Order: sequence, then structure tokens, then C-alpha cells
Amino acid sequence: MTTWAPDVLGDAYQQCSIPLGNDPDGEGTVEATLVRYHPPQGPSAAEHGRAVLYVHGFTDYFFQEHLAEHFHEQGYAFFALDLRKCGRSLRPGQTPHFVTDLTSYDQELDRALEIVRAEVGGDADAAGTGEGSVLLVAHSTGGLIVPLWMDRVRARPAGVAGAGVTGMVLNSPWFDLQGPSYLRSVGTVAVDAIGRVRDKLTVGQPLSDVYGRSLHRDSSGEWDYNLEWKPLSGFPVTFGWLRAIRAGHARLHRGLDVGVPSLILRSKESHVSRKYTDKSDAADLVLDVTQIARWAGCLGDRTTIVPIEGARHDVFLSTEAPRKQAFTELDQWLDWLNGHLR
Repeated sequence: MTTWAPDVLGDAYQQCSIPLGNDPDGEGTVEATLVRYHPPQGPSAAEHGRAVLYVHGFTDYFFQEHLAEHFHEQGYAFFALDLRKCGRSLRPGQTPHFVTDLTSYDQELDRALEIVRAEVGGDADAAGTGEGSVLLVAHSTGGLIVPLWMDRVRARPAGVAGAGVTGMVLNSPWFDLQGPSYLRSVGTVAVDAIGRVRDKLTVGQPLSDVYGRSLHRDSSGEWDYNLEWKPLSGFPVTFGWLRAIRAGHARLHRGLDVGVPSLILRSKESHVSRKYTDKSDAADLVLDVTQIARWAGCLGDRTTIVPIEGARHDVFLSTEAPRKQAFTELDQWLDWLNGHLR
């Protein structure tokens, strides 16, 4: 039985802990945290009959209340997963976001999906109709982790239908390493070698704080979130973690089959600068959007990719006009998906 407790986001949100046992990377006992949006006067998850499971990216956790509320208005129960060592799940003495194998996340993703389906009343027979089904939504690094997991889910005996997943929405997924081409060749060879023997060694200089400043309301943005869980300059990148990411990229580039239709939302352009300018609010400051476009076809199944003019890296944290456009594109695709499932 799942026990829900009050969440930091207030009365409309609850959380439950997902124990994961001993950390395979040697940092003690780990757990993940599942959050649900459940307003006191709103319908239950079972009354919704379908749900969203959201997965965040690197230096991130779930705080996007407007996203939960939007899906709720569209008829979806909303759940979000803070992965091990991230956000609500980070424990003293642990390295934020540190894993050396992305398949480690299968444990909490499987369990979260099981809990969500139990809440929404799903079963394998109903999944193909959209009733009792789950839509996966993921951002940035989550947009790499989730497709890799879904490719493995599809290969299981019960497949995607048995899992009850009917679609994916990827928000600026991290499909390749940004920067000069040598980082993707000799740089990746170096990351692999160093990551094997010194997995917690920090890579290079600290990340820029420009993206964080564009978001947080105490700087230039409009969003409020916990700076201990999502610092403006990001958490340090370690060689072991980046090695796992590059292994994930390589697997993606060989081609996946996620088994469900996907919507990919991204900014129309990228912008690189360590100084804050007006451009910082109208482009992806984190990833190279041309790489997202290049590798989108590696997901398998039906893929729709939509560039959003003026969007930030997290398109749902963009300024008002591109944010509104992103939600419009999302809703139109959901209408198509629901029609496709009938």
C-alpha cells in the first residue's frame, strides 16, 4: 500500500518515498520520491482514468505546478518522479544526480509506473484504449533516460502494452553532447577512460549561471524553486556520470524502439553566452537544438518534433508567448494521440 504524505508544494500535492536499497555506486541507501497533484476538491486519479508521469533533468526536480495543473485540466492525473539523489530524494553525503549507469534508474521508473497505474486503475486490457494508461513526459536528461528505459520495457514479455504507456512527450531532450565536435570524439574517449577509474572527479569549469538567472524569480525570471536542489550554476558534472550519459547517447544513436508515439518540443535556436542578455530569454542556453532535430528519428515509432520560437531550454518555463505556444502544440498532439488510441 502506498502511503502519501504532505509535499513542499502545498496542500494540493502529496509525496511518497520509493525505497531502492543500497546504492550500486556506493553512497549508502537510496530512494526516489513520487509526487502527485491531488487538489482537495478535484477528481481522484481513478476518476481521471489516465495519468502523466513526469521525469526531470540534470540539476532539476519537480516544481512546475503550472504543468501539473495544465495536465489536470486536460483530464490527466499528474505524477512526477524525483530520481535518486535528486531534489526531494537527495540525502546527506550523496553526490547530487550521481549514477554511473543510466539503467540504474529502471528500478524507480518501474516502481513509479506501477504506483501510478494502481492509482489510476489501469490494466493491460484497457491500455490500448487510453483508459487507465500513462503518458510519459520528460525534460532534458530525463528525455534521454526515459526513451532508453522504454526501449528496454518494449523488449520485455508484456511489452509497452502491458506497461500501460501510450505516448511520450520530450521537452528539449538531451540526445547528444553539445559543443565542438572533438568533445564527441576524442573527448568522449577521454571521458570513458577517466570515468572508469575516477568517477567522481569533476569535469572542467563550473557551469554558467545564465540559464538559472533567466528562470529564478530572485534574479531575472518568474519561477520560484529550491536553490539547494536546483542551484543557478548547476551541480558539478562528474566523469562517471558523464560517461554514463555518453553511453546512453551511443545507444540512442544506434536506434531505439520506444513502442509509442512521441512529441518532441524544443526551442527554435540555441544561444551560448556566459553573460545575461535579452537573447538569454528566447533560446536554449543549455543544448544544441540541431542535435535534437538530428537524432529525433532514433526513437522509433511515430515522432513529431515541433520547434518553438523564442522558447527556453525548458519550453514550459519560457516567457509567456512561447510557453503558451508550447501548451497549444501539446494539446493538439494530445488530441491526435487520444484519437489514435480509439
